[in-house]
Amino acid sequence: MKKIVLGSTGLSVSGVALGCMSFGSDQWRPWILNEPESRRLLGRALDAGVNFFDTANVYSVGESERILGRFLKGVPRDKVVVATKGFYPTPDNPHPPGLSRANIIYSVDTSLKRLGLDTIDIFQVHRWDEATPVAETMAAFAEVVKAGKARFIGASNMRAWHLAKSQLAANNIGFRGYATMQNHYNLLYREDERDLVPFCRDQGIGLMCWSPLARGRLARPAQASTARGASDDVAETLYGTAHDPILDEVAALAQSKGVPAAQVALAWIMGQGIAPVVGATKDKHIDDAVAAAALTLSAAEIARLERAYTPRGLSELPWTAKNQADPHELAKKLSA
Repeated sequence: MKKIVLGSTGLSVSGVALGCMSFGSDQWRPWILNEPESRRLLGRALDAGVNFFDTANVYSVGESERILGRFLKGVPRDKVVVATKGFYPTPDNPHPPGLSRANIIYSVDTSLKRLGLDTIDIFQVHRWDEATPVAETMAAFAEVVKAGKARFIGASNMRAWHLAKSQLAANNIGFRGYATMQNHYNLLYREDERDLVPFCRDQGIGLMCWSPLARGRLARPAQASTARGASDDVAETLYGTAHDPILDEVAALAQSKGVPAAQVALAWIMGQGIAPVVGATKDKHIDDAVAAAALTLSAAEIARLERAYTPRGLSELPWTAKNQADPHELAKKLSA
């Protein structure tokens, strides 16, 4: 698979990142894959040229990180780029959620342990913290990088002013600040084109995005359902229940090109130099993502997809999904 350089980090990553939220324990959420199937799909992605893996400490209460770490033990360290996230509470964490120094240091250290790594390539914040002074947050991250625990720090789910305020605080202490941004972006949600995306490009901040297929809506007919879709309350929070005309445009273009709709939606994102973080629970999810990296859309095709867009209200990442297991109870089961 063709590689891209992630902003000004110098990291050479596959055009697609494999999101590891779907790898862990089906006791966390019903559509999550357990370790054997998770490792099989991780291997399929690696064999297909994917070298960029994105997870988080809260996915299956840490089990996602553990599975990824065990899988990567057989892979040369310099052949893969590993990103994880912190912010939310985990059962083993005595600190309140957020971006305080205490929570950052604890989260980085425990993620390193679960992943079995000496260094995390990109440690990302899961969201903005209204309560913690940004100077405290950036000083803690400077400490993390100086100690060699992470190569780069990444942002996620921020407004442009959040990111700008953070970078100013970092510059004040001689720290580069956030090197990457993982934001919410797809054909159904493009609000960050107004200021966040241009700011990142101007500042050399590498761009990736979560939910590139809008929780699967861009990959299937409107009336179709999946195991995840049937239990995913977050999708309705982000996109509502109404059918969107963009889905018809994606489906029609995909049919004319003889490819699945998912490939068209992902190719549109990759054509902008943004790495989509693609989740996978089936072989075809990985296959479509890899194939999309080789699919080029014409200017006319891009315009066809974009003109049907209707501006939306700004979305916020929910604090938690309603359909997940109690994290403390699940942690006890997984450690038993």
